[in-house]
Amino acid sequence: MQTRNTDTHYGWVAVAFHWLMAPAIIGMFALGWWMRGLSYYDPWYRQGPEIHKAVGIILFALLVARLLWRWANPAPAPEAAPRWQQKIAGAAHGLLYLLLIVISIAGYLISTADGRAIEVFNWFTVPATLQGLENQEDIAGTIHKWLAWTLMGLVLLHGLAALKHHFVNRDATLRKILGLGPRAHEKSLQTNRP
Repeated sequence: MQTRNTDTHYGWVAVAFHWLMAPAIIGMFALGWWMRGLSYYDPWYRQGPEIHKAVGIILFALLVARLLWRWANPAPAPEAAPRWQQKIAGAAHGLLYLLLIVISIAGYLISTADGRAIEVFNWFTVPATLQGLENQEDIAGTIHKWLAWTLMGLVLLHGLAALKHHFVNRDATLRKILGLGPRAHEKSLQTNRP
């Protein structure tokens, strides 16, 4: 598999970004939801949030790298579909990225509201740069929570759309992000495109 994207395939870098981040993002949501039910005396009461914060910082760094890679290395051409569907798909991808950015910033503002830095697995520390705003933790927490739920709804739709492309449209959309080449009948469709 090539490193860079082509008109018909994602390169291994884009595929790796997608499949490293997708399960981590879903796992972060699950961890965040689970943590809300922990009592003060639960051993995970402190450890869960520390893991959540550290992974959140790493995911944000991966997101920035992914966006830079996407900017420098455009995605393959979309499969044949009505123009309105292509516009909705583009808007959905843009919204996924925007939600991830805002959720990350809100999480950072929750974690640093009291002026403490975020420790990332004892590898490095991210300092608190903006703290002490009135109700910072509560406002950022509300934004973080509702946008995380919105993100999960959009992730579900994204996954369903990929399955629809694969099983109903029978095009190469899902195969591209899996790093697989088009099936035989898809190759002939691609060579016959106007």
